[in-house]
Amino acid sequence: MANPAIDLKTTGERLLSLDFFRGFTMFLLIAEFTHLFTYMTDPAIEGTIIHFIGRQFHHHPWNGLRPWDLVQPFFMFIVGVAIPLSFAKRIKHGDSYSQILRHVIKRAFLLLLFGWALYCIEPGKIVFRFQNVLAQLSVTYLIAFLIMRKSVKTQIIFSFALLVITELIYRGFPVDGFNQPFVPNHNFGTWFDMLYGGEDIHGHWVSFNAIPTTAHTIWGVLAGKLLMSDRTAKQKLKILIIAGVIGLVVGYGLNPVTPIIKRISTSSFVIVTGGWTLLTLAFSYWIVDMKNKKKLALFFAIVGMNPLFIYLFAHVGGANFIEQIINPFAMVLFGWTGEVSPHIFTGMIVLFLLWYICYWMYKRKIFIKI
Repeated sequence: MANPAIDLKTTGERLLSLDFFRGFTMFLLIAEFTHLFTYMTDPAIEGTIIHFIGRQFHHHPWNGLRPWDLVQPFFMFIVGVAIPLSFAKRIKHGDSYSQILRHVIKRAFLLLLFGWALYCIEPGKIVFRFQNVLAQLSVTYLIAFLIMRKSVKTQIIFSFALLVITELIYRGFPVDGFNQPFVPNHNFGTWFDMLYGGEDIHGHWVSFNAIPTTAHTIWGVLAGKLLMSDRTAKQKLKILIIAGVIGLVVGYGLNPVTPIIKRISTSSFVIVTGGWTLLTLAFSYWIVDMKNKKKLALFFAIVGMNPLFIYLFAHVGGANFIEQIINPFAMVLFGWTGEVSPHIFTGMIVLFLLWYICYWMYKRKIFIKI
């Protein structure tokens, strides 16, 4: 028989399924900095199964959805799940709402600062770009917290209102040249970025994505509250699955009307990826907390316990530094397999070493937070 669900309101235990989900997401994020997925899509191995798999870990160029497009929605959603858990823990320890709010504002500011700092320097100038996950998260996190104590109905209505407002703005934007809602670089999102000098016209990413993707963090808050509720584990699982399936049906069903486009976070994209996040959380909850497969989950959970540290470490050069050390040895050991294979092996080794850093910190109970 599966273990009963953890009473998150009365115990200090971590929700290991959330650590597993977060760790899996962070594992994919740091894998990007190892260049593993770039090597897997080298033109020299086009047509192979490795090349096909590697393509799934690159963003879809425009209208469509690949597994890699789920990573940022996963991260936004996971942060939302953690908000009510963290809030309840701090209240239990005696913190007031005003104290927690100050901490949330400070954290949002630091996320925005980190998100800007990672991409602010271009040759000869400093730019202002806020299209990356940390900068976007600073907005979604703060908004989701501010409405967290509202009713479930109010939060759901608010989240969909953000999607409707985004849809109306994109479809009704009156400025010539930027009134084509679903055309790269000819939409409201691009105009908005050009307005403050933060355009990213080559990748087609837009800063305004933070508004519609706030829905992901709000839905995460609601999922977190569900997991904290008095419902049985089976009831919680059922609700997550039903909500996830509805998200997939509605999101994919909207595609002919509103294309699924990650780069401008269309409403159909937000809804369909919201469905995938709910189903992934349901699977994580089922396998880890209901089936008690904690040892199986620990591999990823270890990364999920130090997410911000390992992301920043890999991003600011840690992954590249390790790669420079490993690559000569990989060329000697695996050079006989061809030109591309040694680089793939290098990427895999670098990824393992990044995981091992998290493991080393976990064993010594070192958890870095902001």
